Amino acid sequence: MAAALISTLALSGCAEGGTEHAFAPDYQGIETRLLDGELVNFRVAMRGARDESDVERYAECAAAQYALIRGYGFARHVRTLVSEEGGNWRGDAVYTISAALPRGLRTIDAEVTAADCAENGIPMV
Repeated sequence: MAAALISTLALSGCAEGGTEHAFAPDYQGIETRLLDGELVNFRVAMRGARDESDVERYAECAAAQYALIRGYGFARHVRTLVSEEGGNWRGDAVYTISAALPRGLRTIDAEVTAADCAENGIPMV
């Protein structure tokens, strides 16, 4: 019993004193370009991303807000390219925006996504 308690305390100490750092992103801007009609390119830059998914989420937030600004309710992800160099993360994403729910698996409800982004402190267009 004492060995189990010592093991549990040792493991909890590892979790608290591990090498994990608090997520503290530095969002450095969004560039938006209308490519063709409802096809939009979003270029985002940030520091402090944990991995590619943080950069992809930043671009998704930009797409959601952009769709709302243009009077549309939905967006569909086409592609996102992510790169990192020296702690500087960049994302180059393309989305289509539309009034009706588009076909495809990677669609977003712009209003719901923008609200979630605002709640999580992720900047938008």
